[in-house]
Amino acid sequence: MSDVQAATSAQRYEDRNFVVRDGLRLHYRDYPGKTGKPPILCLHGLTRNARDFAHIGERYSPEFRVIALDFRGRGASDYDPLPMRYNPLTYAGDVIELLDQLAIRDAIFVGTSLGGLVTMTIAAIARDRIAATILNDVGPDVAPGGIDRILTYVGKDVRFKNWDEAADTIAANYGASFERFTRDDWVKMAKRNCREQDGEIRFDYDMSITEPFKDGAPTPQVDLWPLFQALGSKPLLVVRGEKSDLLTADTAAKMKTIVPDMKLVTIPGVGHAPELSEPEAVASIDDFLESL
Repeated sequence: MSDVQAATSAQRYEDRNFVVRDGLRLHYRDYPGKTGKPPILCLHGLTRNARDFAHIGERYSPEFRVIALDFRGRGASDYDPLPMRYNPLTYAGDVIELLDQLAIRDAIFVGTSLGGLVTMTIAAIARDRIAATILNDVGPDVAPGGIDRILTYVGKDVRFKNWDEAADTIAANYGASFERFTRDDWVKMAKRNCREQDGEIRFDYDMSITEPFKDGAPTPQVDLWPLFQALGSKPLLVVRGEKSDLLTADTAAKMKTIVPDMKLVTIPGVGHAPELSEPEAVASIDDFLESL
């Protein structure tokens, strides 16, 4: 059996697609699971995709159905011809449409970074669709330094000759956040972040996702604390990287004050954002899901 055949036979999920209100075709991975409990719905970060949640799908399926969405403009989902629609409210609408089309009443949301902001948005407009939430390294206050760091490399259409070269660039961007990573870990991250196309390797997202961040673009100021507080009416786990420059320790402490029942775990030696495969993250997620 070839490597490709072996990988296909071992695949635990089905690749599926759905069409949203504006005609875009979006992709998600669907890991099978029991129908008697809410599925786990995974929402990725700004430049990431459904591949980030392979370990979640493999660990919790088939006990839970696990759905990992590619936001519009990422992975195998269509790119949006109107880049200003790349914003949390649009993504939230896409998520609700996915739940409606799959006839899913509510789900356990896992939101990393941007995915957490989308989850908070859904808490404001359709709270009943959320059975419980795991927020990964994001909160109602996003530290400006973390945003500035991310914007130094997002939206640059860099091309690589091989996976080692891609891993070097990604390590340069994220290196301070993952002190436990080996060389093999960086290559694996590159393969989650990038795709092969026309003999080159490139980042697997639409470079236009940065348009809403550019100078001159309208940037409405939204107080996210009421949205976060709405999440607190359901079971809530917050995972924070000890070295995170996006979710500070002070913000995490304030979140705990506002939602006292919130569970909080800090992943040592990790910045933004934990992979959720760290032993400390796995243990906390296991306990959280068991408690529901």
